[in-house]
Order: sequence, then C-alpha cells, then structure tokens
Amino acid sequence: MSDGRMMFEREREDMAKIVKLIFSRKLTNVAGGNFSFKATDKDGKDYIIMTPTMMSEAYLGELSAAQILVVEPHTRKVVSGIGKLTREINMHEAMYDTNPEIKAVLHAHAPNAMFWATTELPMPNLTEATQKVAAVPVLDFAPNCSEELASITSTYIKENNLTVPHMLLLDSHGVLINATGETGVMAIHKALSILDTVEWNAEIAYKQAIFQALGITDGFYSKGEKIGDLDELKSGKAIYNKAKIAAGGD
Repeated sequence: MSDGRMMFEREREDMAKIVKLIFSRKLTNVAGGNFSFKATDKDGKDYIIMTPTMMSEAYLGELSAAQILVVEPHTRKVVSGIGKLTREINMHEAMYDTNPEIKAVLHAHAPNAMFWATTELPMPNLTEATQKVAAVPVLDFAPNCSEELASITSTYIKENNLTVPHMLLLDSHGVLINATGETGVMAIHKALSILDTVEWNAEIAYKQAIFQALGITDGFYSKGEKIGDLDELKSGKAIYNKAKIAAGGD
C-alpha cells in the first residue's frame, strides 16, 4: 500500500466487478470458478491478481476489491488481500508458464459449455464472434484442483501449439480460457468476452445438433456454409469455420 491505496487497487476493483458480472449472467455457479490476470508493479515485479477460494460458495460472487488477492508467482505467497488462495492456483500458474503471451486465465462453470464438457465431444464452434478461438476440445478427465489437471491442460497446449486466445473444456468440470492483451486487465476482459460468446455458441451448437437428429438440417452451418455433420462430431472431429476472419469488430 502507498499513498493510502491498496496494492493494485484499480485492477482489483475491476476484477471484483468482473466476478459480480459473471455471477449475474449465470456464467458460473456456487460450485466454483476462479479468475486471474498478470500485473506488474512500478519496479517491474510481476504478480498474479486472483480471486480467493470460496468466492462462489461463501460469497456468491459479491467480493470487495480487498478480497481480490495479489499473489507472488511460484512462491504462492499472498502479499495483499483478505482471504485464502484457491488450490486451483496450480492450473493458473501452469497456464502462465506454458506461454508468456497468456496474461489472463479464466475458469468457470458456464452451463451450456459444461453440457459439452460432459459429452467427450468437441463443441462445434459456429458463430462469427467465437471463430477466433477455433477448436473447442474436451480434455481428459482429472480431479479439480489436482496437479494432474494442471499437467493435462499445459501439456495439451504445448503439444498442439495453441495460439492465444483459446478455450478448453475440462471434462465434467467446466471451461478454461486463456487470453492475451497489452495488459492483464485487457486480457481478463477479453477472456470474459470469450466466456460470454462461447456460452451462446454452446447453446446454438446443441440446437443445431438436435435439428440434424430430427432431420430438419443436414449438418452444422456457420457463416453460410456447411462445416460438418453429426457423424463427424461423433468421430471426434473438431468442427469450426476455418475461413479467414472478417475485418472489423474484435
């Protein structure tokens, strides 16, 4: 703290607002979720700004800036903030260590995306707003908060040389979004936009699958073209529009 202000006060205020928004939009539930982003102080030292444990169950997403934690990477020392560090810090640190471009990590329990996370089928990615995240695969199951889960996610990213941003489905557990930006704050806002738009896509993909099963349509459609069908989905093929992303928007 300096000049009577908390360490990274504005960044923590912003994170508290994001937590409340995610809960109000039902993009996670009381079973959990955790969000973080990178921040650097005036001396060039890096920290992780992160939500505390029990954010969901105990506080229902109603957090003050003081409850957002400032964490020293790797030592996992909480240098500022009221509350305890979530055990899911291992997965967040694994993401940051995997790729220096990753500046924000968002794990949530968005309901429609979680549907796909229980199917072991990659979510068809059909909307223009979600095209930038490309394939949305389901990873192998590992218990939440485990080192095994951190290893599975980081290994998948490295072996597939995933570009940022991307989104992964954690089997029976939720979604994992890694984002980048000029600052950590910008990156967490990008991750939030991905969470919101992919949740819409998850419902659309489900309904397109139903229409095919009923014989109303003959495949998954995106931007005016057929990009896959149910047989390809059942085979585990990643279904997404590979056309060049149109200029404009973000």
